[in-house]
Amino acid sequence: MRSNRAAVRAGVSMAATLPLLAGALALGIPAAHASTDPDGRDTLQGTKPLWATAQADKGATADASRVSARVYLAGRDAAGLSAYAKAVSDPSSPSYGKYLSARQAEARFGATKAQVAEVTAWLKSAGLTVTDTTRHYLSVTGEVADAEKAFGTQLHNYAKGKKTYRAPAKTASAPAGLNGAVLTVTGLDNAPHKANHSDTLPPPDAVFHNAGPFSSYYGSKTATTLPKAYGTKIPYAVKGYTGKQLRAAYGAGRATGKGVTVAITDAYASPTIAADAATYAAKHGDAAYGGGQLSQVLPTQYTRTEECGAAGWYGEETLDVEAVHAVAPASDIIYVGAESCYDDDLLDSLGKIVDGHLADIVSNSWGDIEANQTPDLAAAYDQVFQLGAIEGIGFYFSSGDNGDEVAHTGTKQVDTPANSAWVTAVGGTSLAVGKGDTYKWETGWGTFRATLSDDGKSWTDFPGAYTSGAGGGTSATVKQPFYQRGVVPSTLSKAHGNQAMRTVPDISAIADPNTGFLVGQTQTFPDGTQKYDEYRIGGTSLASPVIAGIQALAQQQRGGHPIGFANPAIYDRYGSKLYHDVTDRPTGRDLAVARVDFVNSFDASEGLLTSVRSLGKDSSLKAVRGYDDVTGVGSPAPGYVTSYHH
Repeated sequence: MRSNRAAVRAGVSMAATLPLLAGALALGIPAAHASTDPDGRDTLQGTKPLWATAQADKGATADASRVSARVYLAGRDAAGLSAYAKAVSDPSSPSYGKYLSARQAEARFGATKAQVAEVTAWLKSAGLTVTDTTRHYLSVTGEVADAEKAFGTQLHNYAKGKKTYRAPAKTASAPAGLNGAVLTVTGLDNAPHKANHSDTLPPPDAVFHNAGPFSSYYGSKTATTLPKAYGTKIPYAVKGYTGKQLRAAYGAGRATGKGVTVAITDAYASPTIAADAATYAAKHGDAAYGGGQLSQVLPTQYTRTEECGAAGWYGEETLDVEAVHAVAPASDIIYVGAESCYDDDLLDSLGKIVDGHLADIVSNSWGDIEANQTPDLAAAYDQVFQLGAIEGIGFYFSSGDNGDEVAHTGTKQVDTPANSAWVTAVGGTSLAVGKGDTYKWETGWGTFRATLSDDGKSWTDFPGAYTSGAGGGTSATVKQPFYQRGVVPSTLSKAHGNQAMRTVPDISAIADPNTGFLVGQTQTFPDGTQKYDEYRIGGTSLASPVIAGIQALAQQQRGGHPIGFANPAIYDRYGSKLYHDVTDRPTGRDLAVARVDFVNSFDASEGLLTSVRSLGKDSSLKAVRGYDDVTGVGSPAPGYVTSYHH
């Protein structure tokens, strides 16, 4: 998984990339034990990836090769879990808001001791070693021959691109005698990463400075000496909005989020987060953090720090924490760091939040392309999201920073886990906050960039090339959830054919780095010293914690009663004045800002780079009146925060 913080230098999302996972998901798999074959085994649907074709088959994997896998437990009533999660989240249901405690959820839907014992005995009888047992899964290791015996399939090596990966030659299965106790198995389809040593976290990344000149609010400083764009002189980019401006733009009023806990998940942990957050709050008029208001739950070790670009995640955590606090200054923030940027480790972080009910609102600023999602992982994620929903926990995921993903991957697709029907996908906007903290307008976030010509009299190849924008579009794998019916136009929901599919995002907020948020973080300077410094940043990594903060305000306003999985309630408010209906040309004309950057990202010693950034141009995605695939139902307007009042 990669962070969705728009990289401060290049304007593309940080590539804390996963190894290539399996191909696209099979259509809507509610539970993995969908069918029983004649040999008395339950098929674990989706465990044979689409790329494991006969043409790509390079032969059997050596019997003595090692396998590390996770066997996820379906619990005692997987269908009931899904139904209850829907009922408690739907405002039109008599069960709306009747949440269970973490203990009640475990007792009603978790795996029984007998199920765990039976699954354990089956795995051991095949020769596998169970290395860890949690309430969600069993971790196992063993030789290929043992895994083949356990899961009823041969493992072969398959060519995928230029590399070769191991995968099941047919869909894996479990004994029918387990009565559906197994949800799915992950890890059969890619080579294990043997990282049992504890990696040490690297120092912070090199310092990044924005060059000026800046606007202090949108349009406050016009670039009079630069060429026109779209027939008019354009403003310089803002230095970076702060909490006061964002709270005003989204109608926070007097709400502070008091009594509400927001969790944030990312990989790794910034070693300077507490000091950085306190310094930033003091400098920008945010309330000081009280004792225990910011806490962290961290793993015992970190792995894959180089592969995942660990230091890059410090900025992600910093952005998420400072943005939530800026919008909801009295809410408690709990940061749950993952051991690495891999799905298993991120799932563990989400599981900790659900198992301990650590928060009611969870912001997640990371994701990957849908083509890298596999049905086995989708089932494991959805189980955690559904367990959260029945406890009154809502998960918010940034929708991605590469628009329709064509420029980035060559294929039009959405991001995951934002594509899950059980999370709130948060899209992105360019935001104009004017003088006196007044909301002026928003466009869908999507940027074209052109640089200043050598003679300074024109923009080269204006409007230039696409750099980044809010992720969105139609899932190829997840069916349309009930709450999108009648809101999402069929031109979007049926983009792939006759079947209506999940469309993202659901709601949106500020994301454009050119109208971005100011963050403060300890960084490494050219002389090797580490100091606190500030820079402007964006990405749907900003939009997600901003919406999480807004939801914390709304929960406070309803007397602290959790909003839970919010999508049914968000869509219930569709078409009302509670949202800014965001369009790409809100003023009736094309919009752009001028931006000046240091060539070396730090100072003017190697020169300046001046560019024009056109707003509201998100690849093939368009922000239009009504629901759209850049901004969803829109962004919160004054009245939204108080609309959840009982």
